[in-house]
Amino acid sequence: MWVFMPIAFAGKLLSAFRLQLSYVWSSLVSLLLGLRAAFRLAGTESSRHQSRKAAAETRREEEKGMNQPPTPLSVNYHFTRQCNYKCGFCFHTAKTSFVLPLEDAKRGLLLLKEAGMEKINFSGGEPFLQDRGEYLGQLVKFCKEELHLPSVSIVSNGSLIRERWFRSYAEYLDILAISCDSFDEQVNVLIGRGQGKKNHVQNLQKLRTWCRDYRVAFKINSVINRFNVEEDMREQIKALNPVRWKVFQCLRIEGENAGEDALREAERFLISDEEFEGFLHRHKEVSCLVPESNQKMKDSYLILDEYMRFLNCRNGRKEPSKSILDVGVEEAVKFSGFDEKMFLKRGGKYVWSKADLQLDW
Repeated sequence: MWVFMPIAFAGKLLSAFRLQLSYVWSSLVSLLLGLRAAFRLAGTESSRHQSRKAAAETRREEEKGMNQPPTPLSVNYHFTRQCNYKCGFCFHTAKTSFVLPLEDAKRGLLLLKEAGMEKINFSGGEPFLQDRGEYLGQLVKFCKEELHLPSVSIVSNGSLIRERWFRSYAEYLDILAISCDSFDEQVNVLIGRGQGKKNHVQNLQKLRTWCRDYRVAFKINSVINRFNVEEDMREQIKALNPVRWKVFQCLRIEGENAGEDALREAERFLISDEEFEGFLHRHKEVSCLVPESNQKMKDSYLILDEYMRFLNCRNGRKEPSKSILDVGVEEAVKFSGFDEKMFLKRGGKYVWSKADLQLDW
């Protein structure tokens, strides 16, 4: 009996120890589970913090990009508003007769080049009207010879261009775009492109020949309006074979061709989006066709007026910035209303140097 007493006591002691050990183990498990949850929560909070930080940095970058002024890659310089035609839908009318002195215009063009300009397009009004095209010729030569711009182009009605101008300046010009809205001379007269005995269509064909002979890429611009929307131009365009045929939907601009202070009245020329789409559908087989609806046109051009002010068209009228000659390009272009995404979407960036076009002259 006395032999078994120590054994019984040892059993009780072990049982008590096991109970205490169970309590300790249970506490340790609870502690470990709590620590794991705490670490997991800390990791989650850290992950959330990193995500918030990354999102904030993204927002800052986006805001920085939004505040960054656009690069004036392609600029349309309307150095004169004067014109010898009277197109009823004209959206850049003869509201002034001002033209910058040649040296001031060159200084502005240099500022644009330094700001990133690669393409300059000279327009009007009618750009060949000033000094019988000599002023324009000097600007074209300066942009190619001094500024080394990849692309120099002109938009003209073509009525005042002479072959001697090609002999003097064609080597400095990449693209000549001629405005032609119809191949029916009576329609051209109705629109306002008539010039007495001169035939707009015949002149267009002569200019096409000169462009080929003097190695200038030939382009046609057409404004589709009430008087030509039903016309079929496929055969004539294919025969002329321009590098691009820009087809614009007639556009209403307050203060230019609409409103009390306008010099033109575009209302009777306007067509619907559906009518414009019908014209495009009829000419879909013409490979050089580049369509531009009102939506694509309105904010996708950097337009510089005769004072070298950017014109903002976002509110349906042309609101000028300060002149780049006074405040610089970076400051002025902030007020241009330019939609860079729409510029790219409409195909504003294309092969625009005649050296790269590899044309069969």
